[in-house]
Amino acid sequence: MAAKRTVLEVLKGETVSPPPLWMMRQAGRYLPEYRETRKRAGSFLDLCYNPDLAVEVTLQPIERFGFDASILFSDILVVPHALGRDLRFEEGRGPLLTPIRADEIDELDTELFHVNLAPVYETVRQLRRKLPEETTLIGFCGAPWTVATYMIAGHGTPDQAPARLFSYRESQAMRRLLAVLAEQSAAYLIRQIEAGADVVQIFDSWSGVLDEASFQAFCVEPVAEIVRRVRAVYPEVPIIGFPKGAGFNYASYRSLTGITGLGLDWTVPLTAAKALQKGGAVQGNLDPLRLVAGGRALEEGVAAILDTLGDGPLIFNLGHGITPETPIAHVEAMVKQVRSRR
Repeated sequence: MAAKRTVLEVLKGETVSPPPLWMMRQAGRYLPEYRETRKRAGSFLDLCYNPDLAVEVTLQPIERFGFDASILFSDILVVPHALGRDLRFEEGRGPLLTPIRADEIDELDTELFHVNLAPVYETVRQLRRKLPEETTLIGFCGAPWTVATYMIAGHGTPDQAPARLFSYRESQAMRRLLAVLAEQSAAYLIRQIEAGADVVQIFDSWSGVLDEASFQAFCVEPVAEIVRRVRAVYPEVPIIGFPKGAGFNYASYRSLTGITGLGLDWTVPLTAAKALQKGGAVQGNLDPLRLVAGGRALEEGVAAILDTLGDGPLIFNLGHGITPETPIAHVEAMVKQVRSRR
């Protein structure tokens, strides 16, 4: 009998005890083995596009901690890069792109999109062969709004004011950009599923900066289009949506987009998370800084989530990505506490 992939069971609505566990950014700078591989790769982008090394770093946290899911090592900005936009990563500054103008949106190159992303698909194929049978493989993309914010500003900003202003001044251009990104991101996820991904996750890291009308137009509608396109080809593959900072908008996000599982950031009160769990699986939502702090802060945070959400469909995770300064011993302690839950 094939081993059960518990993340898939939870996404079907089942309660698993202890709940399955993984971490966003689980392959990353907090691990010494990652830092060594990163040096060998050259640039961060070279690491993303080198299947052998990308597989290596994806497997590192699985080998060390035995997480129940493994997420493809890549970056949300490979999508605009594959569409012909320049992209580089600078230490201390993060991703840098040439800001896109409204009149350049129709010039985005979709013809070579999958050719440019071929190394990512090869990484997924290798991962499915090398991962333990019981480990769920998660593919992902950035949500169109979040990807667009970087394309418009050319870098990360505290409140994505450049993209918000662009959306007010160039509303038609913004909708065209989001439409292109939704179409290409859906195709990207479909290819990841073809290559062996069991689940896909859509990261909308900047959904929390928008007003109600903009959230509907720029977060909900493009993600709903991605879900529609993926489901037309793979109706049974679960899709996790993570609209970080969505606040009150979390309540309707699942029904309006059609996602399967709902990723929660750490600001979502557990009483609200419990209500959201009635609609299906939830994922999250430990504050990453509790993991940095360790000790009582970590133990209390983990216990509160398990006590409130552990009797329903829960994928235990952080409320955002693990930070580079996190001690490995604290991750081990978290895993032990979650795994001892009965």
